Amino acid sequence: MDDQRGYDREEIFSKKVKAGKRTYFFDVKSTRSNDYYLTITESKRKVNGENFTYEKHKIFLYKEDFFKFAEALNESVDYVKSELLPDVDFEQYEKEESEYNDELKWE
Repeated sequence: MDDQRGYDREEIFSKKVKAGKRTYFFDVKSTRSNDYYLTITESKRKVNGENFTYEKHKIFLYKEDFFKFAEALNESVDYVKSELLPDVDFEQYEKEESEYNDELKWE
């Protein structure tokens, strides 16, 4: 059954970002009229007794908002870095990515 909200759309491009207990997914999808949009999903693992579940939040971002969204995100991050946390070495967080390079990869 097709989901009329677009949740069943085929992913054209996908990027996964692991961040502790959270994982972010950036997925490019197409509309029926061959237009494109981006979904950003935050997936957070929650412990539930001996099992665990995932809590997910999703944002749909359409092409007309790409520039405004990216500009606001960059401006917000720059503000935190320069005004709120000027003494923090943010390059240390860029190096953490190599920690996940040993992860199982599909070939």
